[in-house]
Amino acid sequence: MSKAGRTAAVRAGSVSLAKAGWVGLARPVVGVLALGLMHMASADVPPVVFPVENPYSEAKRVLGKILFFDEQMSTSNNVACATCHSMPRAGAEPRLARHPGDDNILNTPDDIQGSPGVIRSDAINNYEADAVFALTPQITGRTANSPINAAYAPNLFWDGRATSQFVDPETGAVVIQEGGALESQALQPLVNTVEMAHAGNTFAHLSERLSRVRPLDLATNFPADVSAALADKPSYGVLFERAFGDQEITAVRVAFAIATYERTLISDQTAYDRFRDGQTNALTPAQQRGLQAFQAPQTHCNACHTLVDDLFTGNGFRNIGLRPIAEDNGRQSITGVAADAGRFKVPGLRNVGLKRAFMHNGQFQTLTDVLRWYARGQGAPPQFPQNQDPLIPTIQLPPPAAGDIQDFLQNALTDPRVANATFPFDRPTLFGERTAERSTVIGGGVAGSGGIVPQIVVDAPAMLGNTEYRIGVGRVLGGAALRLGISVTPPVNGRITPTRWFDFTSASGAGAGAGVATQHWALVEGEVNSGQVLFAQWFVDDPAAAGGQALSSVGRIPVFCGSAGCPWPCGPADINADGFVNGLDYDLFTSAFESGDQGADFNADGFVNGLDYDNFAEHFEGGC
Repeated sequence: MSKAGRTAAVRAGSVSLAKAGWVGLARPVVGVLALGLMHMASADVPPVVFPVENPYSEAKRVLGKILFFDEQMSTSNNVACATCHSMPRAGAEPRLARHPGDDNILNTPDDIQGSPGVIRSDAINNYEADAVFALTPQITGRTANSPINAAYAPNLFWDGRATSQFVDPETGAVVIQEGGALESQALQPLVNTVEMAHAGNTFAHLSERLSRVRPLDLATNFPADVSAALADKPSYGVLFERAFGDQEITAVRVAFAIATYERTLISDQTAYDRFRDGQTNALTPAQQRGLQAFQAPQTHCNACHTLVDDLFTGNGFRNIGLRPIAEDNGRQSITGVAADAGRFKVPGLRNVGLKRAFMHNGQFQTLTDVLRWYARGQGAPPQFPQNQDPLIPTIQLPPPAAGDIQDFLQNALTDPRVANATFPFDRPTLFGERTAERSTVIGGGVAGSGGIVPQIVVDAPAMLGNTEYRIGVGRVLGGAALRLGISVTPPVNGRITPTRWFDFTSASGAGAGAGVATQHWALVEGEVNSGQVLFAQWFVDDPAAAGGQALSSVGRIPVFCGSAGCPWPCGPADINADGFVNGLDYDLFTSAFESGDQGADFNADGFVNGLDYDNFAEHFEGGC
């Protein structure tokens, strides 16, 4: 499309670039002028069109960016949107995590390379043993698609279930009539019990959590725009007020903010773009041959990954015959149409050379493997003909053409801003990427029934002020009485000497190794201190154990302060950590208490009841 054509298309769209606050090639005016970080390119991708119902604003964009990278969005406090969508990995999954597939057997052909999410947990955020993953993070059944250039897609997710029409999940009202696929997509992982949430988590719970945590407290090394937005240490309520006019936090506003940020993730500064703009030496001779082969009728690459608008996807759905339909029927699960069986969204190919896994199930880890499969080369996995797109068997990829195409895809379509994580693809460092502050299991323990050593779970961040902190244990005798001990000194011969005990609780389940338990513990100032290293171990009453007591493995727990500094300047009743004990703190606590949210477990006994209210009231009346 010519630049004149692009301008006309934008003027005919639901909102003009001027109304959206963008100029030139889909760039936000405020972000460019304030930060001076944006380079104005002249690529041929279309301008971004913002829905009329969710116009661009800089305050909304930076709020969306903060939300996208905040691990506190999950009920485990260790999964952010960005955990599975890493910018240097083309906005896709940076990790390789294996799901055993339908046969529940690892290292068989139906395995899936998905994304690690949260450990399965019940409605009060107690750990539960998953039938497949036990007490380890669950793995998604599909790979994570990229938000980069997702602004152009009418439907999102591999099966297209995030539609153009955006419906408020709390009220059922249609909020965006058309062009709201990003808003539709943004909310679904937040309540998904594999990806980011415990069972029964609601958007009301999410709003309450955001109202009491400090933005991006678990992250470090903020980008310039995020650092500027958080310089005065605002609460999420203040950030929502800056973006929307008041401090109300709703699912729709969360979606609007994240989608606004994602609409700025436009990759259009590759060697291919420079070549299209007339720089004839931007592509090497091999890459130019690769581009020609990509467009050749016999390869059919361009039939699915169309060069129309230079997005390298037609945003359609195809069944390429990768795996049997019985394993995953793809688009048909949404439409119910038989012809959609086994069809999945055609991904864009920009920055594909940065990805770690390819296809909806992550079946391939190199572009060489992908091209070999399409060419039906020697050693390639089989193709499955049921409802396969008739185009696929006709693909011809002789080795020279395949090599040139791979060079083109691998190198000519990589945007250096994406590869180097520079604006707008810059990012903070997540808690999950830092090793020094992460809790670890260091062994030890005494076997119980069945000769099984109970296993401690210490995956939660031990950040001072984390009122949702928890320590779990699995593989204990079901129904056994047990309690958690904490020590300030390392174990000796696999056993700690506790300086603190929690009350006895009972393990769920029945039988040897089938029991699970969870201890909630609000990490407030005075209970623990920043820089302290604690050691945790469960003590289990088990008649089959030596001395009648089984011991779990030991967890090593470094306690740290978040990026906003050590909280609770006025003690635990200062819920919002603003240095005052007042009505705002009271409202936050009572809201959590009335909804039964675990954050209102003020005395950390695992229950939300009158004892918590009395405990809070005592601290509240004491003031600052």
